[in-house]
Amino acid sequence: MTTLIQSPSKTVELSAVDGLAQLSFLIQDVLSSRASKYGLSMTLARLLGVLRDRTPSVNELAVFLDLDKSSVSGLITRAEERGLVERVPSLADGRVVVVRLTKRGRSQVRKFTSEFESDAVSLLSLLSYKDASALASLISRLLVAHAEAHGVDLFA
Repeated sequence: MTTLIQSPSKTVELSAVDGLAQLSFLIQDVLSSRASKYGLSMTLARLLGVLRDRTPSVNELAVFLDLDKSSVSGLITRAEERGLVERVPSLADGRVVVVRLTKRGRSQVRKFTSEFESDAVSLLSLLSYKDASALASLISRLLVAHAEAHGVDLFA
């Protein structure tokens, strides 16, 4: 599947795979720039993003981040050392430890998210409202289908 892209100066044909790859590189560059501003690795930024609206166990974090449990444990330890997260007993099962943002971590995530949202809005403003809405719908459908296929509940 290829898509014809037209600009005032030229027409370019991209396959869906090329388009996704190039968009991924662009978004990764924007995220990396923002993460760097806060002294965060991309993986730590992803961890904080996951914790923004949930308090998962270490095992659940491993699934969300697609990392092995030992890597996630080390990542959590580094985030704890910076005062961004804490491990606490689960309210549902005291034998299980969950990870949550600290006040400092929540503040940093709010700033990071706000700045990234501004970057993304600027990028999306290059499209018409109709095209940006269609893109958001397609992205949502793709991400939900991928999560379901991998046993991840995005809405827990």
